[in-house]
Amino acid sequence: MQNSVNDNIIDNFCDSIWIEKGLSKNTIESYASDLNQLSKWLSSKDKTMKACTEIDINMFLAEKIKKGNLSSSINRSLSSIKSFFNWLTYNSIIKINPSELIESPKIGRKLPINISEEDVEKILCAPDLSSPYGIRDKAMLELLYATGLRISELINLKFNEIDFKRGIVKIAGKGGKERIVPVGETALSWLTDYIDNIRQDLVAENENVYLFLSNRGKQLSRKSCWSIINNYSKISLDSKTISPHSLRHAFATHLLNHGADLRSVQMLLGHSSLSTTQIYTHVAKERLIKFHAKFHPRG
Repeated sequence: MQNSVNDNIIDNFCDSIWIEKGLSKNTIESYASDLNQLSKWLSSKDKTMKACTEIDINMFLAEKIKKGNLSSSINRSLSSIKSFFNWLTYNSIIKINPSELIESPKIGRKLPINISEEDVEKILCAPDLSSPYGIRDKAMLELLYATGLRISELINLKFNEIDFKRGIVKIAGKGGKERIVPVGETALSWLTDYIDNIRQDLVAENENVYLFLSNRGKQLSRKSCWSIINNYSKISLDSKTISPHSLRHAFATHLLNHGADLRSVQMLLGHSSLSTTQIYTHVAKERLIKFHAKFHPRG
């Protein structure tokens, strides 16, 4: 019974913020996952979400810490919980917000994995170009590195959102925010090859508008895209494993290494805050320190 009550109120919350804030599907699913974990824990104590107390939340988070959850995971969970109880309070469903005074654990910012330009080149050259899927993958990898797209942006990209004449791609980013990103000649060339010679043979439905398709002719899934890139990294870099997001990191870091300013990189990545982009300066600074130590006579 408690589960049913909790599930209904979580569903109402997710529907409400999806409409009001225009959050992405992935963000809403993260909210739901975090809150369902709390709901399950409360139900084991025979409690509903509306009866939850500050002590309950602290005990729930303490158990997650004991189970080895990372601080970043705890912070995300607490953020979801705070948003949920703020919503309950605002809508007069509860009178007192039990999460209001709970502070997030402090965590250090994790630096992105640094992939050298040589390693990126190896990954880009890994696909078998004698295979139609190899050409698809080559176009996909070149586009990722050329534009710094998020994985969700890549798989949701429609082929008519690329302007080949102007050399740009229109991206629907987080929160529905649109941005325009330049695409280099190399990536455009491989995209043209893929669209003109491969994509039409893959498409299973004429109305399928997505750029990158699976072997079944459907929209390429997030999991499949991750697997494809991970496999190429294993082939070309031996045991080194990277994710699609690693190419986004490489895009930003290599731009800064070659003299791009931080504000321009922020715009290209679609970051709402410059502080999010500043993490890449740490990677660029590390490279400069090593360069100085190697070549300066007093290094």
